[in-house]
Amino acid sequence: MRSGVAARRYARALFALASEEERIEDVRRELDSLCELLDGNAELRHAIQRPLFPSAERRRVLRSVCERLRTSDTLRRFCSFLVDQRRVVELAAIRAAYSELADEAAGRMRARVVSASPLSDAQRERLRQALAARTGRQLELDLEVDASLLGGAVATVGGLIFDGSLRTQLEQLRANLMRGH
Repeated sequence: MRSGVAARRYARALFALASEEERIEDVRRELDSLCELLDGNAELRHAIQRPLFPSAERRRVLRSVCERLRTSDTLRRFCSFLVDQRRVVELAAIRAAYSELADEAAGRMRARVVSASPLSDAQRERLRQALAARTGRQLELDLEVDASLLGGAVATVGGLIFDGSLRTQLEQLRANLMRGH
C-alpha cells in the first residue's frame, strides 16, 4: 500500500474516533504538538520510528511522550496502534491528512501564501478576507517568504492560484514587449 493512501486511511480512522468524542480540534492540537516535538528531536524520532527497537519499547517511549504532552487516551492508543502496525513513520503524513479532514469538517480551507516580505497583521487579515470572499470559504493562511518574488504575493487555495507577484508581472510585461504589444 502506498504511503499517502495509508496515511489518509489512518487519519480518517483517528478523525472518526475524535468525531465520536466531539474532540476534533483537541486531537488536532495534540497531534500537532506530538509531531512538532518529534520534528525537533531526531533522537526521539528515531527511537520511536526505527523497527530495530522492540515494539514494546517504542510503545512505552511514545506513551511516555504522550503523557508528558498530556494527550488524550484516544491519541495515546492510536499511537500505540501505529507502532503495532509499523506505521508510526507515517505520523507526519497522518497529521497532514487529519488536518485536512478537520478543516473540511469545520468548513475551512488552507491557503498557502508566499510573499516577497513578511506580511503585517493588517495585510494578512485583508488578504485572508479577500481570498475568503473569492472562494466563499473560511480560510487559514500558511505563510512563507520568498524574496525572489521581488514584491507582492502568490496565494494557492485548493486548485486555484492567485499570482500577484512582481516577478510574474515583470515576466508578463517582458513577454508582451517581445511580442510587440
